[in-house]
Amino acid sequence: MMPQSVTGWTRALAWANLVVNILIVGTGGLVRLTGSGLGCPTWPLCTTESLVPTKEMGIHGLIEFGNRTLTGVLVVVALLTFLAVFNAPKEYGLRRPAFLVGILIIVQAAVGGVTVLFHLDPRIVGVHFLISVALVGVAAMLLQRVRLAEPLPIDSTPKAPRAVWVALMIVAVLTWITEIVGVLTTGAGPHAGDSIAARNGLNAEVMQHVHSWPAYALAAALVVLLVIVGRSGPTHTRRGVIALTVIVVVQIAFGVYQSRTGLPVWSVATHMILAVVAVAQLTLVIVNARRGR
Repeated sequence: MMPQSVTGWTRALAWANLVVNILIVGTGGLVRLTGSGLGCPTWPLCTTESLVPTKEMGIHGLIEFGNRTLTGVLVVVALLTFLAVFNAPKEYGLRRPAFLVGILIIVQAAVGGVTVLFHLDPRIVGVHFLISVALVGVAAMLLQRVRLAEPLPIDSTPKAPRAVWVALMIVAVLTWITEIVGVLTTGAGPHAGDSIAARNGLNAEVMQHVHSWPAYALAAALVVLLVIVGRSGPTHTRRGVIALTVIVVVQIAFGVYQSRTGLPVWSVATHMILAVVAVAQLTLVIVNARRGR
């Protein structure tokens, strides 16, 4: 019997749904950063004759196959989450984002397969990452709606003060611009995922500077937003913006560090995870501001 309301089990699944979608960004980064992107050289099988990696493929095959296997975990968690919210009050707005998470996971798996078939073309790899960013955003929205367990606002006008909402939308746009430019920067850098993988042809050093421009603009916009929410912002929105600012500042610090130290693997991996964590936190802030919380 599926639950008729939001329960502790529903909340636990919504949290798991978000966490596993962040986790797979980390394991995907591990695949690329260890040069294991073609550890399984074909798709959907690992080799032309085997579903799983063979002994001769070594650690790279295990890493790539492990990341593929995690997709199955995402599917199971997404399905359980959808079933947990299916009979919840319709006005809570839980079914659509739960369903969308499942669809995006399937799309993401297919794009991942195309990425392998096209030998880690940086353009396809970039799309692969941006789908993960979108997935995390939708999962975060679902989680916050589950946590609130209240009807969606009927009025289309945001409940937060107009100045807060406008500043928040500017932050959202700059966040996505920073993510996209970051993808282009990664496509020009040294961590291609395999020695035969092409790069996008952009100058890596120049792109590091270009990537910093929207990041610094985002930090400035967050300072402005902090001032505005400090004066007139709802309590939960204000706290969320503070948390988002801390995440972005830490993310910028990692970006500066890795650009000056030759892109160490651990730093790049952390930078990738923080990129999606920032989008998750931004989504939570938007959901709260939409309700005037």
